[in-house]
Amino acid sequence: MRNVMAIYSKELRSYFNSPMAYIFLVLFAVLNGYFFTSTFFLIGQSDMRALFSVVPLIYLFFVPAISMGLIAREKNLGTMEVLSTMPIQDVEFVLGKYLASVSLIVVGLLFTVVHFFTLLSVGTHVDVGAMLTGYIGLALLGAFYAAIGTFASSLSENQVVSLIVAIMAVMFFFLLDKLLVLIPTGISGIAQYLSVDFHLSNISRGVVDSRNLIYFAGMIWLFLTMTLRVLEMRKWR
Repeated sequence: MRNVMAIYSKELRSYFNSPMAYIFLVLFAVLNGYFFTSTFFLIGQSDMRALFSVVPLIYLFFVPAISMGLIAREKNLGTMEVLSTMPIQDVEFVLGKYLASVSLIVVGLLFTVVHFFTLLSVGTHVDVGAMLTGYIGLALLGAFYAAIGTFASSLSENQVVSLIVAIMAVMFFFLLDKLLVLIPTGISGIAQYLSVDFHLSNISRGVVDSRNLIYFAGMIWLFLTMTLRVLEMRKWR
């Protein structure tokens, strides 16, 4: 656990020692603020649904961008070889990197809490339970996409390649339920279950079903496990 925290702290500091974290947080806050105010002031819709619907769209590009260099950067700098000689297990290395990216995503989500207080300040009734489950869903979605980004980052030392692979992968899971009409009926149920929007929409409505939690936990485990397998393969080359 000590190694995980050391790598986590180092990665988190690297975010804030470069413009990456600040660019992410500012753009994330500005884009979410724009879509919130556009429905709040222009349409007169005073709830968080518009915000919760636009964050997954922003994630499609922002999460791959912040996770593309997690492992690819180490490969490009040649520090992977140095790390392999240290008493650090691959699972500790991957977890530390992954948790740092998830932490940055959660910080970005915390910036949007100001919109909740805006609704309360104008006397709007807000379903706090639905709002909390909505944030849980967005946090799980961000963690899932970060796992995909971590895996993509392990495939190449080129961060641009990792970014493209991650965007294509998250797009696949995001669009899967929207392409059900093109999928044979026999496997449409499987495709719907694999679709991230199917599970996110349930949680956003205030329904925290164990099947949805198992889906996100399982997909995160799958992509982090594949990341470990990729790192293990390098030892045999």
